[in-house]
Amino acid sequence: MGQTIVIASGKGGTGKTMFAANLGAAMVKRGHKTVLVDMDTGLRNLDLYLGLENNVVYDVSDVLNGVCRIKQALIKDKSFPGLFFMAASPKPDDGEITPLHVKVLCDKLKQIFDYVIIDAPAGLDDGLVVAMGGADEVMMVITPEYSSIRDCETVTMTLKEFGIENVHYILNKVNTKLMKAGLAPSLSDFPRGITERMIGLVQQDENIHISTNMGVPIVFMKDTYISKNFDNIAKRIEALQA
Repeated sequence: MGQTIVIASGKGGTGKTMFAANLGAAMVKRGHKTVLVDMDTGLRNLDLYLGLENNVVYDVSDVLNGVCRIKQALIKDKSFPGLFFMAASPKPDDGEITPLHVKVLCDKLKQIFDYVIIDAPAGLDDGLVVAMGGADEVMMVITPEYSSIRDCETVTMTLKEFGIENVHYILNKVNTKLMKAGLAPSLSDFPRGITERMIGLVQQDENIHISTNMGVPIVFMKDTYISKNFDNIAKRIEALQA
């Protein structure tokens, strides 16, 4: 049985979708059959980050509403064997999809895949609650900004109210020069509850922006420190399941 990991963030602009795409690719590189599911209904971008925007016929809403079968909505990334993708609907959710629908979908996908990675909507709204329906684990992407820290804490408290305790954190867009100069929060400025459950750092790098614009996860660039960052994160996630 596979594992469902929901990628969330307290606010937009943290690099959540970039992280989801590259985590999925990193898991495939480590030999795990993986599917990326975009649940950011109405604001989908994961297809662009994977370079699969022209392959989308059916989306996750079509599956959940019975318009098509799961297999019909799964897009196989031919460039990276073992990586599959299911797109979000380009239209905002009308409220018909519930957390239970998502749980049933995730349970079925976990029978096929080692990892089901869901790109949830940013912030705190009904879309996040729906996306959490099948969550076994939540990875919260946070940046070294005080506003990001505050929003992350708010979302974490809300998740706990829904009974979701298995939350870990990824610090993205790390600029060590700014941190050392006191121009951005350092790790000592983060709440203990976050630092104790932080499982990885991703450094700020313009090549990440280039890769997302090209539709190719940066982890497939060989021998880069960013690729190593993601491989280390993937190893730690594997260890969580051990």
